[in-house]
Amino acid sequence: MWYICFFLSLLLAPLVPGIINKTKAFYAGRYGPRLLQRYYDIVKLLKKGTVRSTTSTWVLALAPSISLAATLTAALFMPFAVYKSPVSFEGDIIVFFYLLAAGRVALIFGALDTGSAFEGMGASREAQFSALCESIVFGVIAFIILLTGRLSLSTSLIGLDFTAWSQTGTSLALVAVAFFAALLAENSRVPFDDPETHLELTMIHEAMVLDNSGPDFAFIQYASALKLWLMISFIVLLILPLKATSPIVSGLLFFGGVFVISVIIGIVESVIARFRLLKIPQVFAGALALTLIAIMIYMVFEI
Repeated sequence: MWYICFFLSLLLAPLVPGIINKTKAFYAGRYGPRLLQRYYDIVKLLKKGTVRSTTSTWVLALAPSISLAATLTAALFMPFAVYKSPVSFEGDIIVFFYLLAAGRVALIFGALDTGSAFEGMGASREAQFSALCESIVFGVIAFIILLTGRLSLSTSLIGLDFTAWSQTGTSLALVAVAFFAALLAENSRVPFDDPETHLELTMIHEAMVLDNSGPDFAFIQYASALKLWLMISFIVLLILPLKATSPIVSGLLFFGGVFVISVIIGIVESVIARFRLLKIPQVFAGALALTLIAIMIYMVFEI
């Protein structure tokens, strides 16, 4: 049933950063943090108190909660395996991505509210990357609309089967690669950002959340893990023809696909260094070009 996959996704979301870190540790030849480290961190933070700057206002206090609420609401629009999402209507694919963006905007306002020039720098870079990445996301949405003729996540992603790959496999592969680049950027992963860095001039997302502590930081940690899970799920539903399998097999393929993509992210972060800031817009331009090429190939094929 859909609610089993839904609650399993909410429960397993913090496992994805653990898989990524374990993969990176394996490639570095070290043991690395525990697989369940994100769970331990969230529980520990929930037990602590919250400390806020005296220069901040209610904006900083509400930002983590708004970010978590927006991400949880976005999860309601995501289909799981062959089951439709709990909330579904025409146009929800746009609402889904804008809810994820709303969580980021809340953190940006919270960072600006601290009055810190350092956090303001991180917020500025985060906003710039989000704006550049938006064109890629809309390119992917445009391709899905052309392919399925639907504007709903449930009716478009679940409806893909082997026929889609046999007819438009090249376009699907290009779109998947472009969206994978957007996934790395939207979730502050290498090569666009480094969630483990402590260098002042290179920090982006981590610079925005330095003033958050206790339960506030726990909300941010869980929201970021859930956002990563949702965007990985989008790729899994895009590339795997789950409709052609039974519900049990599709569920196993769905969760297995999420964990495989998590390992791939860890491999990418292990073999690629973080890009310079001036090179990142060029990468976004290349990913956008892939989506446009995929759309043109599909249109020519249809004609």
